Amino acid sequence: MAQLWMILPMSSACSGQFLRASPRGMIEQFNRAPPLRVSIRGAAGVEKSLGLGRNAGSQQGMQKNQLQDKIRKQLREVQLSPSSYDTAWVAMVPVQGSHQTPRFPQCIEWIMQNQHDDGSWGTNLPGSVVNKDILLCTLACVVALKRWNTGRDHISRGLNFIGKNFWVAMDEQTIAPVGFNITFSGLLNLATGTGLEFPVMQTDIDGIFHMRKIELERDAYGTASSRRAFMAYVSEGLGSLQDWDQVMAYQRKNRSIFNSPSATAATVIHGHNDSALCYLDSLVSKLHGPDGMAQFVEQSSFDDSIHGYLNDTKALLELYRSSQIRCLEDDLILQDIGSWSARVEYALKFPVYATLERLEQKRNIEQFKTKEQLKIEGFKLLKSGYRGAITHDEILALAVDEFHSSQSVYQQELQDLNSWVAHTRLDELKFARLMPSITYFSAAATMFPSELSEARIAWTQNCILTTTVDDFFDGDGSKEEMENLVKLIEKWDGHGEIGFSSECVEILFYAIYNTSKQIAEKAVPLQKRNVVDHIAESWWFTVRGMLTEAEWRMDKYVPTTVEEYMSAAVDSFAVGPIITSAALFVGPELSEEVFRSEEYIHLMNLANTIGRLLNDMQTYEKEIKMGKVNSIMLHALSHSGGGRGSPEASMEEAKREMRRVLQGSRCDLLRLVTRDGGVVPPPCRKLFWFMSKVLHFVYMEKDWYFTADGMMASANAVILDPLQVTLLPSGLGTL
Repeated sequence: MAQLWMILPMSSACSGQFLRASPRGMIEQFNRAPPLRVSIRGAAGVEKSLGLGRNAGSQQGMQKNQLQDKIRKQLREVQLSPSSYDTAWVAMVPVQGSHQTPRFPQCIEWIMQNQHDDGSWGTNLPGSVVNKDILLCTLACVVALKRWNTGRDHISRGLNFIGKNFWVAMDEQTIAPVGFNITFSGLLNLATGTGLEFPVMQTDIDGIFHMRKIELERDAYGTASSRRAFMAYVSEGLGSLQDWDQVMAYQRKNRSIFNSPSATAATVIHGHNDSALCYLDSLVSKLHGPDGMAQFVEQSSFDDSIHGYLNDTKALLELYRSSQIRCLEDDLILQDIGSWSARVEYALKFPVYATLERLEQKRNIEQFKTKEQLKIEGFKLLKSGYRGAITHDEILALAVDEFHSSQSVYQQELQDLNSWVAHTRLDELKFARLMPSITYFSAAATMFPSELSEARIAWTQNCILTTTVDDFFDGDGSKEEMENLVKLIEKWDGHGEIGFSSECVEILFYAIYNTSKQIAEKAVPLQKRNVVDHIAESWWFTVRGMLTEAEWRMDKYVPTTVEEYMSAAVDSFAVGPIITSAALFVGPELSEEVFRSEEYIHLMNLANTIGRLLNDMQTYEKEIKMGKVNSIMLHALSHSGGGRGSPEASMEEAKREMRRVLQGSRCDLLRLVTRDGGVVPPPCRKLFWFMSKVLHFVYMEKDWYFTADGMMASANAVILDPLQVTLLPSGLGTL
């Protein structure tokens, strides 16, 4: 279901250190943006049937909302259809001590009630092309009914379907479930043993058994252990050829064989390990579950599993992505899995903690397969296909429409932000490297629901302000000007008592002051009070840290320890004003207790620390040349051992240590964000994790995305570029 939830939105950085190497003219391209285009063949039919057009009336809009609610409910309560193949095998299990009585008569009843009009069983949708999965399911159900001498008419219609489509079993171009040549031929053996006669040529049946012989004799890829695991996975197709004692080595804690109902049922049928009946009992009553991830701690465990045998890259990718979401730094299981599964190229480039949801959603929309495309392109099956209750075409249409609508909103918000930049006169500051589009992207890619508009605006405004102020303290302001700005922010409403040392300071202060007051006023209906003091305080901590760093640079002072450096560098990273402002608009009312809580302060420190360390690891070489200090250089100096060892070795050791600290901070942050309870409401906590993800995305080491062109391309993908989606003409016209 990962693909589904990643294309639909869930209703519910970006600091002064953002990239700044961007042509100034880039910010204007969104004002000249052409109307949004979506490349969809047959789109007119889609819009007509679901009311997804730009000019849809109220009735059509209501249809869309109803369909959206329906799909959201289905996504929250995902239910897969029973597998006809597995159900048939469970139906063949007899009562212990009485081989003439079925243990699970409800499975037999299900089989008789779920035969399709054409005589088949399985995920056979109207108009679908017959595939090997449908043929396998149909044969299994026919054998199960014959096993108990019931459903004569069902058997007859099933045999007729098999006879008409038997050629599919021989077609090497047709998508096949894993182990089909073994499982299908095994069922044929059972069928002939019960006296069933198929309306097919004997030569065709012989051909199936010849394919089975080749499958059993071939020297397949994978290790010997993975080959044994694979053969245990398809045990039901082997019958008397299987070493059933060996199969029991693959029994899970829930007493199943590979969580496979068919393999587990076959094990019971062949008289081995009656404890497996407990699994089948729980399965039939819908109370079963899997073992977890501990089985894959070692790479050899994966290589020797059926996933390794099948070269299942998707399973490997999911293992790696799961290993990246660790709340405990010493979670050894996930740590070990991450260390060996990292050979997945995509996951290496885009670890989960550096992915931005809106970019992922767009990618998944564009790669999403409708039922028609799946029929044409085929899809990979395990032993049998399951079908959810959700129609893929409906999901795609709603996702396209939602993305289409949101881009229109994003483009308008970006225009408003460009107007704000001009109104605050920030564009008059020659040193300011303004990037509204890239900065706004950090908000739109994480806080994308329409109801978070004010949060996106506040986030972006403060990102732009902190970036500009950071440039000012990095050397474009004099010491007198910097001290003047800090005093003005400290005085806040009393700034008239101090005055401005320059026009530059005046522009900066009023941009911060007026924008903060406007944000606080907009938040009053939600917060039931004016919280501008909290925004002002976050700015005070930020500029105080920036001034300390500037004084170190001007005085050529080098902090004696990393800890001394971080005492200023954490606050100066400037996450405070961004998150504090955005948090006012994400929903919950934030009391004084929340802002003063140890939890809120700790979350802020962790987010700032993550940003500072990521920035230092990317910029330490440049900053050393500029005479600035950072954590990498200080750690290398403090651990150089009085000149022992090369500078290069000391620097590499410093980077390794800072990466370890970074990982620990990320684990601590995720644990705080995801834990139950706490003073800070969950929607506000999520902002800190969004910030962490944005920062990891921005500061990906030695990556194209760290360039101005790379970041602009990502911003365009979310805000401007049309979706590249193709719906076949029959897409939604049949709904």
